[in-house]
Amino acid sequence: MAAISQDALRTAAMDHHGLVAALCHDLKIAERIDRRLLPDVQRKVSPGIASIAMIINGLGFTNRTLYLTHRFFESKPIEHLLGIALEAKDLTDHTLARALDDIAEYGTSKLFAEVAFEIAQDHGLLSKTNHLDTTSLSVHGEYDVHDQSKVIEVTHGFSKDHRPDLKQVVLSLVVNGPSALPLWMEPLDGNSSDKVSFHETIKQVEKFRLQIDLDGHFKWIADSALYTKDRLLKSNDYCWVTRVPENITEAKKLVEKPFEGISWVTFDGGYKLSRFESSYGGIKQRWLLVFSEQAYNREKKSLEQKILKEGEKLKQELWHFCNQIFHCEKDALDALEDLRKDYKLHKIDGKSIILSKHMGRGRPKKNAEKIGFGYKVETFFERDTAEIEKLLNKKGRFILATNNLDIEGYKDEDILEEYKEQQDVERGFRFLKDPWFMVDEIFLKLPRRIEALMMIMTLTLLVYNVGQYWLREKLRKEETTLPNQLGKQIQKPTLRWIFQIMEGVSVARLYDETLSHIIQELITNLNELRKKIIHLFGETAMKLYGLIPKNLAKGVEM
Repeated sequence: MAAISQDALRTAAMDHHGLVAALCHDLKIAERIDRRLLPDVQRKVSPGIASIAMIINGLGFTNRTLYLTHRFFESKPIEHLLGIALEAKDLTDHTLARALDDIAEYGTSKLFAEVAFEIAQDHGLLSKTNHLDTTSLSVHGEYDVHDQSKVIEVTHGFSKDHRPDLKQVVLSLVVNGPSALPLWMEPLDGNSSDKVSFHETIKQVEKFRLQIDLDGHFKWIADSALYTKDRLLKSNDYCWVTRVPENITEAKKLVEKPFEGISWVTFDGGYKLSRFESSYGGIKQRWLLVFSEQAYNREKKSLEQKILKEGEKLKQELWHFCNQIFHCEKDALDALEDLRKDYKLHKIDGKSIILSKHMGRGRPKKNAEKIGFGYKVETFFERDTAEIEKLLNKKGRFILATNNLDIEGYKDEDILEEYKEQQDVERGFRFLKDPWFMVDEIFLKLPRRIEALMMIMTLTLLVYNVGQYWLREKLRKEETTLPNQLGKQIQKPTLRWIFQIMEGVSVARLYDETLSHIIQELITNLNELRKKIIHLFGETAMKLYGLIPKNLAKGVEM
């Protein structure tokens, strides 16, 4: 047997990227984008293909930024993943930037909504409940202030990343259905307010719903920024569920109400609910006072730590305070009163003491008169048990409100469960801000490209969430499992863990003497677990990993 030249045998890292490529293919993402952006124009790298390349890069979890996408694909079987004959050098920053410009020109929110709604409807993933929230994304470096096409303003604002030193943009996100599918994304100014943007986003989505002839209003769920007297309670033309801000007097009184004076109904998970009626803002509403035992224990522990910390600080400050000398008794007592204002969790009591001394030099005579020269304060402190009890009474409590008064049709426990699903949006934000994600920080110069990149980021989240949902559903329907990190068999693995299992899968290619033609190609390192995962992802994935011969794959075109 002739020895194989070292140059003739080459490998490319497939890893989990074939699963991502299969998901993008099955969701027809490139096709849906190109149908809108390039109806009559042919280009070597279309906007749809460029978008897929950025999505695969983003889900590569290699922390490679956008302009290094071509480097990412240098070690990958690019023609397998993108389905066309391309080389890594074709995916330059210029090529990708051109795709971002095309997206921005069409309209980022418009394009994303059209693609997302189509996917949701085609695959039966659309529900009537939307979860809405926003997050801020930090922007590094300079950006072009002369970009006349910009829609958003890159500026300073309230930073949810706790980076007030950086300028930012805001992403408004709507998540829908059992797969937590991002249904709408909208780039906003860096200083936008949730109290305004929430209502504008709802208007935009409801307007889009009418444009695509989708019957019936959505139910909207959001945090307390949605609950505004001048906006939410004025329009009130759709069903909503939101948390009630506790700075409203009526809400504050309800949260502070003694536990024993409330008629609670107990539910699973350590929750108790009590229903009330409210007409705040002139609108009849159903208010649910919610008590969470888990939240109560967590907040109680946090309060205890706060009390201890305050006590230590107070002890040190009183030592210095008690050694101060005041000119008059009033100054001493006023200073004590000011000190009390800074310590809400402790009672501080004290009394003034006059300081006196003998006049003149030398040893004073017996019964010599002393003259006062100042005042000190003697103090002692203890926990303010009444105030602490009052604070504890509020812990673990919050109020949900809805304008749906149909108690039988929309049960109290269903309201709570749907509000708890608000964490789907928060999980999406954590995903987008993961340091290993493609664009945890934005370095683009043009605001319009920042908008388009935000659209690609959200599209990447869509692929991830839908892929994870499909995998879990397949495991459930086939009554089978996959191992988690500890080896335990489960039916709800995270897609990221599945991606890690696939690390090490490669495409091995044997070339001829001229190194211009492939003699043989094999997918290596496919053990039984990896084969099972690929089968669960379906026919497209099986073809990509060589588990279906190309000439036998029916209806699968790459």
